[in-house]
Amino acid sequence: MAKKKQVGRRLEGWKAKKWYRVYVPDAFGKVEIGDTISADPENMVGRIMTATLGEVVQDYSKSHIKMRFKINNVAGDAAYTEFVGHEVTRDYLRSMVKRRASRIDTIHPIISKDGKLLRVTVVCLTLSRAEQSQVHAVRQAISQALSARAAESDFETLVKDIVSGDMARDVFKVVKTIYPIRRVEITKSKLEQVAAV
Repeated sequence: MAKKKQVGRRLEGWKAKKWYRVYVPDAFGKVEIGDTISADPENMVGRIMTATLGEVVQDYSKSHIKMRFKINNVAGDAAYTEFVGHEVTRDYLRSMVKRRASRIDTIHPIISKDGKLLRVTVVCLTLSRAEQSQVHAVRQAISQALSARAAESDFETLVKDIVSGDMARDVFKVVKTIYPIRRVEITKSKLEQVAAV
């Protein structure tokens, strides 16, 4: 049996929708990272947008860092976001790992001065294979260095330090006194929730 045609005019799906420009937070210079489409601006809040750090800062040597932003405010045809995490691409990580050396992974929650909880993954690459006791000492030093740095920084500063590599450099200075280290990289971060201050 044939379906009945709808009587009266109805706006087609695409025509009822509107394009919105998406901007990154002030910490990254409020750069436009793309467009998104929606029929209702309210539906956009909570939507996750991704961009590489290379696109955000116009430096394509940083294209291996993938950033995640969540839309938290829509005004007119502009959507504003907050940083919710970053991750380093797998092939970049694979290129750093060398034979006959240890890779020490540390996952550690840190709380910023303004009470935001961020879970970070740090990869530490040694010059030679480390023993278990040395691995343990390195992990402990990384955790302490991260917590101390986070406690004195607000969330915006903390995110900039993590993504730019400044925090990894500071951790490297601490850890190299324990065991010969080739590289320290913060490969992943994720905003968990706002912690109780």
